[in-house]
Amino acid sequence: MSTSKTAPAPGIAEHKAAILRENRRVTSYDVALVAGVSQSAVSRCFKPGASVSKATYARVMKAAAGLDYIPNAAARSLITRRTNVVAVIISHVANLCHPEALSELSQQMGRHGKRLLLFTLQDEADAERALSEVWQYQVDGVIAVTTLTDAQIAEFERRRMPLVVFNRRVRGQVVNTVACDQYEAGHTLAARLAAAGHRSFGIIDGVENNAAPSARRRGASDKLAELGLPAPVIARGQYDYASGARGLREIIGHLGRTPDVVLCGSDIMAIGCLDCARHELGLAVPEQMSVAGFDAVEPSSWLSYNLTTLRQPIQKMAMAAAELLTKLMDSREGEAEKRMFSALFIEGSTARLLPPPNVFLAA
Repeated sequence: MSTSKTAPAPGIAEHKAAILRENRRVTSYDVALVAGVSQSAVSRCFKPGASVSKATYARVMKAAAGLDYIPNAAARSLITRRTNVVAVIISHVANLCHPEALSELSQQMGRHGKRLLLFTLQDEADAERALSEVWQYQVDGVIAVTTLTDAQIAEFERRRMPLVVFNRRVRGQVVNTVACDQYEAGHTLAARLAAAGHRSFGIIDGVENNAAPSARRRGASDKLAELGLPAPVIARGQYDYASGARGLREIIGHLGRTPDVVLCGSDIMAIGCLDCARHELGLAVPEQMSVAGFDAVEPSSWLSYNLTTLRQPIQKMAMAAAELLTKLMDSREGEAEKRMFSALFIEGSTARLLPPPNVFLAA
């Protein structure tokens, strides 16, 4: 018995040859002609959820496969007035702090049939330049992983462009937001460490105009003030390994001694701080000085580090952002939502800790 493939339906090979001779693209009209259906029937076959009979679908798919037809997304967007493209505006710093956020956003929006168009900023103050490009692409919505001004948010409202702000708190504006509560994270971390007996705190912070680490710093500082402890000594960093070592030296230089604990704005800085403490300064961690990071990136769990840190629920946050933006694109009515998530404390072995109490130290 012959095992050769079934020959294409009559007319497909001839029509495909004619298209090649004419040196043009295959269109939905060609598929309709070969399948013996209308062009609108072909369109329905390639539209998820559209009503079409099994027989018509089978004929269209057979003709499309034989002609190597690929639906034209640009042409379809002219008909549906949807591009199915979502812009993501993300700062360089945000991508360094939690690189998995971009991957998760892409996966979650893909589950809703949307594709991402990425706009990266070297600095959060560059958002205006990125927005001028976003308007040109006529995307269906925007996820902003950066800080926006009141005027920029107002421009989204004027253009009726769906917007979700991701992991940034927007003060004084009614805007759809999905975020980890950074203030609470800093407040909780300071409370846990103070409860274990730490009294002098250093903070290796991020760049000045980044809202998320600034909120964590305020949370930690406010908790220390509530407890009557000295204000933390703050060193600036760039979220890189070298900043951790440099920041630790700066804090020790300011205090004239080793602090009880250093809180770092990212795990990479915490690893730099930890290596400097152990290998350059000869400090025992956590016996002589505790170190805590933020973000729970993969190296933080390596046996040689095993950092005490905080993990943001990025996957849950990305799911919430995709769901919220899709709802906005489908129906632009309704009140703005703020979905807040809490960071998870990862105990690690780089900080002296007491068992978690039911209630943290009272002010």
